[in-house]
Amino acid sequence: MSTKKSKLYSIFTSKCPQCREGDFFEHPFSFNILKTTKAKEHCSNCHLKYMREPSFFYGAMYVGYGISVALAVAFYVISTAFFSLSITGNLIVITVGLLVLAPWSLRLARIIWIHLFIKYAKHPADRVL
Repeated sequence: MSTKKSKLYSIFTSKCPQCREGDFFEHPFSFNILKTTKAKEHCSNCHLKYMREPSFFYGAMYVGYGISVALAVAFYVISTAFFSLSITGNLIVITVGLLVLAPWSLRLARIIWIHLFIKYAKHPADRVL
């Protein structure tokens, strides 16, 4: 399988989960949370409807929580092991790190969430609209 059609490539480049070619988000990455999380309604390539049902992406909060916990643990380990910070210093590093990476983790959580439910369809005849 080529790397261009892999699930990880599709997730990290924010591509459609079904055809893995169309863009998922309206705008490229930015630190404006309102702009950066706006998804397109349909895939420009296979015409998959991204909003599967009302409030579909509320489930992405669970994925986002997992990403945030993993980032917080990573920040804690790095700040403690390499910089020997106090508890207060660790809390500041974790808080600032999570706030700076919030737009990225929101996008990643949404794209992972939709990839959990939509399968890759190699042939156009197998695709769901």
